[in-house]
Amino acid sequence: MKFLASIVVVILLACGGALWFLAGGSLNEFVKGQIETVGKQITEQKVAVNSVDIKLTQGAGSIIGISLANGSEYNYPHAFTLGEVTLDINVESLTQEPIIIDAIIIKDPKAFVEFTASGASNMKDLIDTIQKNIPNAGQKNADTESASTKAEPKLSVSKVVLAGTALTVDLSALGNKEHSATLPDIILNDIGGKDGLPASELGGVIVKEALSAIWKETKNTQKEQLKKQATDKLKDKAKKKLSELFNKS
Repeated sequence: MKFLASIVVVILLACGGALWFLAGGSLNEFVKGQIETVGKQITEQKVAVNSVDIKLTQGAGSIIGISLANGSEYNYPHAFTLGEVTLDINVESLTQEPIIIDAIIIKDPKAFVEFTASGASNMKDLIDTIQKNIPNAGQKNADTESASTKAEPKLSVSKVVLAGTALTVDLSALGNKEHSATLPDIILNDIGGKDGLPASELGGVIVKEALSAIWKETKNTQKEQLKKQATDKLKDKAKKKLSELFNKS
């Protein structure tokens, strides 16, 4: 059990939000606590998890009900929520380095992107915060370990899939309105590479890449909606001008 408890199987951070997943026979509650604690270190926002279920001998695991709170300056309560995260663990790699996760499937992801009147966004703020804190999380964990503790294992994830993210983009502060869309599956490949990444860094990297993909789609939505808004305003002005001309005649 001590050996199993020392193996970090996968760490995952996601809306908008940080998820940290530690494998070990009866460590579900410990895992839940680690997800919430390290997740807050990375995002500087509250991370909540409903439950964790690890089946190491079957090479599987799941995390149910994950939410990442928004900053106080934003109206939405959450930046990101996940219905379920399932993992396909390469059991044969548990005695090697890096440990390999064949796939992480994120089901029912929901991202809530909000813009302020100045053009700031909760999603961009979150990505910047994660980028700033990724190296620090690994150092904090390392500093708490004794000199005799085994070095943190390295992990590599072959594929991460965000299945059909439900995206809400609120442009109300920019004179527009709230828009909703379902994004195509977002697929990230070969996170960590052949050498792997320390467990305390991998989750942040995964989440940063996932949120960056969502942010790219968000900017496209913002651009199209504001362009449409500007076009509609021009059309309204043209109609008003024509109406004035006809009324004069």
